[in-house]
Amino acid sequence: MASEKHSVAVTCTAPVNIAVIKYWGKRDEKLILPINSSLSVTLHQDQLKTTTTAVISKDFTEDRIWLNGQEEDIGQPRIQACLSQMAVSPSTVRRLARKRRSGEEDLPPLSLSYKVHIASVNNFPTAAGLASSAAGYACLAYALARVYGVEGDLSEVARRGSGSACRSLYGGFVEWQMGERADGKDSVARQVAPESHWPELRVLILVVSAEKKLTGSTAGMQTSVETSPLLRFRAEAVVPARMAEMIRCVKERNFQGFGQLTMKDSNQFHATCLDTFPPISYLNDTSRRIIHLVHRFNAHHGQTKVAYTFDAGPNAVIFTLDDTVAEFVAAVKHCFPPESNKDKFLKGLPVRPAPLSDELRAALGMDPTPGGVKYIIASQVGPGPQMLDQPHAHLLGPDGLPKPEA
Repeated sequence: MASEKHSVAVTCTAPVNIAVIKYWGKRDEKLILPINSSLSVTLHQDQLKTTTTAVISKDFTEDRIWLNGQEEDIGQPRIQACLSQMAVSPSTVRRLARKRRSGEEDLPPLSLSYKVHIASVNNFPTAAGLASSAAGYACLAYALARVYGVEGDLSEVARRGSGSACRSLYGGFVEWQMGERADGKDSVARQVAPESHWPELRVLILVVSAEKKLTGSTAGMQTSVETSPLLRFRAEAVVPARMAEMIRCVKERNFQGFGQLTMKDSNQFHATCLDTFPPISYLNDTSRRIIHLVHRFNAHHGQTKVAYTFDAGPNAVIFTLDDTVAEFVAAVKHCFPPESNKDKFLKGLPVRPAPLSDELRAALGMDPTPGGVKYIIASQVGPGPQMLDQPHAHLLGPDGLPKPEA
């Protein structure tokens, strides 16, 4: 039997996901079990992703973690929940650990006594309602699984960090099944359709504010569960039928149905936030102006050409098809002209310039609000977590500390 390696380093990336049927509220706070199922779209990592390096070494004396360049307290409950699934429970790892081979020899799993150093960075604003925690904890779970040699469904591991993180473990269109078991073993994510299923679908993120939101999702949904009758009604009487309908619209690539249901569910989610006591308001005036813009744009065309959804923050996520992107971006620029850095207003996928017709300009009927939208990120549906094989991609150096450029 060969001896264990002195250290192992892995670097992974994981995507943001945007829920079109929202998750809001837990039936079990400790296990992060939701009161309703949800469905999301995984965004492409060329535009939005978390990158995480995990290193385990015989030489490390303590677990450490750096997030976006700043060292954080690794004792935070959510981080510990992820780590415990991998490193503190020997039975879990020994049950799941795959055999490593070197020539014809079986190597044992790396020692569970090895401490881990972790570094993670986002290429988008953190804690601004852009699903940073979902990408972050999915990436953490995926990286830990690879560094400890674990196979199997990682839904439970990611979910214990951030509920919606389990949806970022897959590309394309993903369902998080609420499950019924008290232990949460059936509360797992599954892919409804791969990223290649709907190639025409496009996603535009209208960044209204990159500031940290006043009410975090965890605290907000706990208050909603305790005080909002509408939330309970939504979970029990509305969401089950909407899940079935949304899955059908995705499989049929029915944008009319997909878009309308996406907007209705976003509106209802924010209604439950207002039904919470004290009320929670994640939208601001610019958010509401974007809602008006979308409805007037669709009314002008006589059909649902674009659809909005808002998570727990003011930033709008717009779904549309590739043949509508250019015209809608022109409408956004008209209603929210950039105040500065006009060349950097549009990021991500290239969008060809398009004129705004006089008829559409009149139909929008909105006075411009300069600077209301800071910038737009154009993206599309993308794959799940990825491994980066190149050593230069590691965020941590040979000493287990962040590289200067990281």
